[in-house]
Amino acid sequence: MSLMSQHPPDIRHVVVHAARAEARADGSYVVEAEHVLLALADQEGTTAQRLLISAGLGRHSLRTALDREREASLRAGGVSAGTRGLPMSSAGPHRSPPLGASVKRLLLRGHSAAKAHGGGRISSTYLLLGILGAHVGTVPRALALAGVDQAGLATGADRAVAAGD
Repeated sequence: MSLMSQHPPDIRHVVVHAARAEARADGSYVVEAEHVLLALADQEGTTAQRLLISAGLGRHSLRTALDREREASLRAGGVSAGTRGLPMSSAGPHRSPPLGASVKRLLLRGHSAAKAHGGGRISSTYLLLGILGAHVGTVPRALALAGVDQAGLATGADRAVAAGD
C-alpha cells in the first residue's frame, strides 16, 4: 500500500496548488480568490464543483464572468479593455506566486466554518463557503454580473456540510 493511499492529499493544498497554476496562467503576481474559485470548478467529483455547476458556473462560465468583471472594473476606471499600450505582466511561468489577501481571508472563513460544524478537515465546500463569505471584491462582483444567487449558493453549501460533506 502506498503512502498516498494511506494519507490522501488535503483538498486545501490541492486547490491552493491548482490556484497557483491559475494565477501563473493569468500572469498574476499573487493568488487571489478568483484563482481558488477556478481551481474549485476543476476539482472533479467534489461537492463544491457540483454546487457551482448547479448554479450554472462551470469553468467556462466562471472565466466569462471574471472577464466581464475585469472589463467592468477597467471601464469604471476610465480604461477600455481593448486599450493598446497597457503594460503586460512579466510574471515568470515557473515562479510560485504568494497567497493574496483575499485567499488568506477565504481560508480563515473556511476554517471558521469547519470549526463551527465540528472541526475536521477543510473540504472543498468549506473553501467555497470561504469564497462566498466575501461581500466585496472581484468574485462577488463577477458572480453578480453572472446573475448568480450567491446567498442560495451559500445555503446549498451550508446544507452540504450539515449533511456531512
